[in-house]
Amino acid sequence: MKLLVYGAGVCGSLFAARMYEAGHDVSLLARGGRLTALRRHGVQLAEGDNAAVRRVPVPVIEHPGCEYDLITVFVRTHQVDAVLESLAGVQGDVLFLLNWAAGPESLGTVIGHERVLLGFPITGGAMDGDVIRYRKSSFLTRRVAMPIGEPDGRTSPRLERIVRTFRTAGINAKAEPQMATWLRTHAAFEVPLGQAVQAAGGPEALAEEPDAVRGMLHLMRQNLAAMETPPVPRAFAALRALPQGLLVAGLRRFLKSPTAVHSGLNDPSPAMAAELEHLTEQLRAPARAR
Repeated sequence: MKLLVYGAGVCGSLFAARMYEAGHDVSLLARGGRLTALRRHGVQLAEGDNAAVRRVPVPVIEHPGCEYDLITVFVRTHQVDAVLESLAGVQGDVLFLLNWAAGPESLGTVIGHERVLLGFPITGGAMDGDVIRYRKSSFLTRRVAMPIGEPDGRTSPRLERIVRTFRTAGINAKAEPQMATWLRTHAAFEVPLGQAVQAAGGPEALAEEPDAVRGMLHLMRQNLAAMETPPVPRAFAALRALPQGLLVAGLRRFLKSPTAVHSGLNDPSPAMAAELEHLTEQLRAPARAR
């Protein structure tokens, strides 16, 4: 597969390294200082706090070429417009693996509706200088699959081909027939969570503020109640049905877990704040506009 990975942050770099090591023709698109570091050292990976750093020589480019079998996009929500412009004249299906609650229509308007696929990355980690420290795998994380899907919910030949290719490369992917709703459900949960974490100064600090956790839960319930369709995955319906005390206790335990502490939730950067702001706007947009 000739593959362009657009975005060289944690998720894009991890994905590009995995696909390169599986023997695919991969190019990783990066800009600025990240581009310079990748050209000098390749993708540098370390598991958790391990001192050992592994270098993967993924080819790096600054601008997309002309034609690919698949383009995977790993960027912040507020960066999508610029990505769409740069891909308008590039051939190849485009799989958007990012936070996106606005639906596929606005994506297809620019690059062509027939090219769009939706998904969400499951990998996690953090940048430590130029080294990506990825989350240690466990029985639970290995069972969590990366959902990808067609905008209309079909199980198309290209979707089956992509899922099969990713699995062959060791990436646990699955076809999701309600991917647009999945992404909107995720945003309904993540926006209050991310904003509360930033306001408290981190997941563990938020866990020590029960009133703030209750306020966060209230906003999550409001977002889910405003959705036009039932949440996907269906487990998120529990946020609307279970008693508040039980949910607050569960959320506080989650905020103290390694998954929360070492995730992107702990990112206090302006880029994360901008992403949460754009997701908020997408959640508030009326259904007819999506």
